[in-house]
Amino acid sequence: MNRSAAKIVREYGPFPGVSRVGGVTYDGRQVWIAAGDKLDAFDPASGKTLRSIDVAAHAGTAFDGKHLYQIAEDRIQKIDPKTGRVLGSIPAPGGGR
Repeated sequence: MNRSAAKIVREYGPFPGVSRVGGVTYDGRQVWIAAGDKLDAFDPASGKTLRSIDVAAHAGTAFDGKHLYQIAEDRIQKIDPKTGRVLGSIPAPGGGR
């Protein structure tokens, strides 16, 4: 495995009303952060928050090209990023710990 130093090109935050970021993912247009009781999406060019989805968002944010996946307590929720609807959930490994 080849290793190289990472180059930090930009930092974001602080974000209003967000005390801790528990996860982060990029959907090709906007960056999503897990902010405890919501998922926030922001524009990576400006850093401006674009929208929020009211859903428990404690850690482990991911995007598969169509849906967001978010750890919330002891489950992983599948979320439609366009509507904010939770489409389903499965138990998180280790009970979310």
